[in-house]
Amino acid sequence: MSGDPEVIVIGAGPNGLVAACVLARAGLDVLVVEAHPTRPGGALASEEATEPGFVHDVGAAFFPFAQISPAFRDLKLGDHGLRWTFAPIDSAHPAPDGTVAVLARDIERIRDNFGSPEDGAKMLEVANWHRKVEPHLLPAMLETFPAIRPALGLLPFALLRVAATFMRSGARLSQSWFRSEAARRVIPGLALHTDVGPDDTFGSGIGYMLAVMATTGGYGVPEGGAGAITDALVRLLESHGGRVRVGARVDSIVVRDKRAQAVVLAGGEELRATKAIVSDTSAPALLGRLVDEKLLPGRVVRKMRSFAQGWGTFKVDWALDGPVPWATELSREAAVVHAGDSLADLRSFTAQARGGELPTNPYLVIGQQSLSDPTRAPEGKHALWAYSRVPALPPGGDWKAVEERFGDAIDERIEGLAPGFKARIRARRVVSPSALEAMDANLVGGDLGGGSNAWYRQLVFRPIFPYFRYRTPVRGLYLGSSYAHPGAGVHGMCGYNAARIALRDLR
Repeated sequence: MSGDPEVIVIGAGPNGLVAACVLARAGLDVLVVEAHPTRPGGALASEEATEPGFVHDVGAAFFPFAQISPAFRDLKLGDHGLRWTFAPIDSAHPAPDGTVAVLARDIERIRDNFGSPEDGAKMLEVANWHRKVEPHLLPAMLETFPAIRPALGLLPFALLRVAATFMRSGARLSQSWFRSEAARRVIPGLALHTDVGPDDTFGSGIGYMLAVMATTGGYGVPEGGAGAITDALVRLLESHGGRVRVGARVDSIVVRDKRAQAVVLAGGEELRATKAIVSDTSAPALLGRLVDEKLLPGRVVRKMRSFAQGWGTFKVDWALDGPVPWATELSREAAVVHAGDSLADLRSFTAQARGGELPTNPYLVIGQQSLSDPTRAPEGKHALWAYSRVPALPPGGDWKAVEERFGDAIDERIEGLAPGFKARIRARRVVSPSALEAMDANLVGGDLGGGSNAWYRQLVFRPIFPYFRYRTPVRGLYLGSSYAHPGAGVHGMCGYNAARIALRDLR
């Protein structure tokens, strides 16, 4: 197509690309503009970050939503080259005392490996129940709020059970369900993928969903790296006539006659959109920087100035001479290993991260992608990926001064669970929160979750009432990033929902 595009999408992260694919598939001429100078994808990318031949994921590395996201199912990315790999165990939760609890798509493995036979039986019962309700529950949670039609598929008893589960803190839910410490640390530990601590009000939902999705969709690893998801989305977009332009940083959005009309790139070039603009950016960047504050309600401007971000993220990549020598055999089969020793340990970690301290015993999410995808490392070698949650800035305010030391603390943490680990390290790269933000402006202060995931930042409050259905105060301008409902996670639903709302408005 030639001339002005009908829709411009700002940002080629997963939500931006999903939105672009939906709009292009509907017959619209779509242009995606991406700030990165060489590639689309934002943090959804892969690179040889340590040594040649070792492929490391830049941001997200394993994908519990990938098999069950309504957006990904609808777009059929497998038809565009995306291939998934899976480890025998999806998530392992070891501790220095030698105990371990595991989650797997083969749910029978949970029965004998979840702290105790009684706790295994309870988790098995929960997983089996969830499988029955998931086809209705996930759309109800992920589609444009309020998603009434999928919610109607849940029987009243199921709705009550979901509500009773989600209304508790992660610690209270685990203590009511399980008796062993190994089982009790699983759900609160999974919630720490975001900024939700063990004792937070209504904090159990995130941990619960990540636990049960490990038994349904599983923690899939894309063959070749996380960038394979981006590549498939770009191929799908191009098959419908859409296109991506990299090295195109948007400096502002032009609003004329109270409607979004164009974007202005760094350097001054103006690109006109004849029908709509969808933004895969942070909410504060869109409402107050890209759009002139003078064009927005004062309440929105004030909210964006004080917008609550989630915790920072400190990431490490390793090139290893062999697999991690975990003390617990089950951890050697796991796509993801979570290092959180107990409820007390998770509480201490949460208090330190919220108090602005560097955690002394870091909680870790550790990705072993090369176990199921041997393309990630040379033969006989392995690539390893991990992150911890930290303050956006360390004590003293300078990550450069402390990042290697905190990387050493993470090495020691893994060594305590896998004696001999440090001897297998060939190379290491540490990535601080400030480096993550420099790589992708959406990761403000290293926040992976699109703002805080506290309960009062969800649903009608995400990002701000009444603009929770992807529309903004400016006509023709939509927010389709993780700063909109349903928030964090590589599921594409924020962009998918925003695109469907834009299509509804255009019709």
